[in-house]
Amino acid sequence: MKKQPNSPYIIKSVSELHRLLGIPQPEHPLVSLINLSDLRDACQTMLGSFVYSFYTVCIKKGFQGKLKYGQNYYDFDEGVMTFFSPGQVISTDATDEISLSGWWLIFHPDFIQNYPLGKKIKEYGFFSYALSEALHLSEKEEAVLENIKNNIAQEYTSAIDSFSQDVIISHIEVLLNYSNRFYNRQFLTRKNTHHDLLVKLETVLNEYFQNGQVQETGLPTVQFVSEKLNLSPNYLSDMLRSLTGQSTQQHIQNKLIEKAKETLSTTSLSVSEIAYGLGFEYPQSFSKLFKSKTNVSPLEFRQSFN
Repeated sequence: MKKQPNSPYIIKSVSELHRLLGIPQPEHPLVSLINLSDLRDACQTMLGSFVYSFYTVCIKKGFQGKLKYGQNYYDFDEGVMTFFSPGQVISTDATDEISLSGWWLIFHPDFIQNYPLGKKIKEYGFFSYALSEALHLSEKEEAVLENIKNNIAQEYTSAIDSFSQDVIISHIEVLLNYSNRFYNRQFLTRKNTHHDLLVKLETVLNEYFQNGQVQETGLPTVQFVSEKLNLSPNYLSDMLRSLTGQSTQQHIQNKLIEKAKETLSTTSLSVSEIAYGLGFEYPQSFSKLFKSKTNVSPLEFRQSFN
């Protein structure tokens, strides 16, 4: 395979992936289910940087090496599950001896485009993680997903009829829903590992207001906060929800209300001056947010201190 140095190779179709791997063409041009044990002789083919034009869901076992997703690394272990979306740069490096097993589900966006899953799939946060947070499965969880995968395989290898796509997509959605549940379990059991995330978030927001950046660039955004914490926006919100029940945007709003309360109770600045000082373009937007969070208007809150 020829590609420019330091530039990823773009794999445009499911059929092209099969060709590169040296395996028979897929049963369907937009979806495939690959047994990784069949790829042991082709592992070296897939070393390097690639961009897939399709979604991939994969359980890799026996992979001795590292996989880079965006700017971060996954370290593979037994039963590690990964999810990649179209357009992401994926770089793979491995040792010479690979005893690879597991399975690899691949489906093109066009396969689900006219189904509810085509829109819902963007709600699965694990497809946008730019972080080494692969899903580690218990034996029971892996058995659940294995059963769903077998249902997909049975339909995939059967003769295609007018119901084939409907059935396969329904199984894929069930697979993703269970994966979502298992990710949530993983977040909950790793609270101690990520307990300092709240401290780091608090530091980022405090510095934003204290150094005057809010006057220069306006309200802090989820994108800004996530970049400061070196996390993807979806991953950060998922983590915060598991720790506190609130998204990143809600944490930003809470900090705004905290600063507003402090200013209202300790200064004589007008509501408009406070709103502009907190980065709001319109005072009405500030007053609306304040009342939604506190059930009183900014002036009513100030009057409670008189």
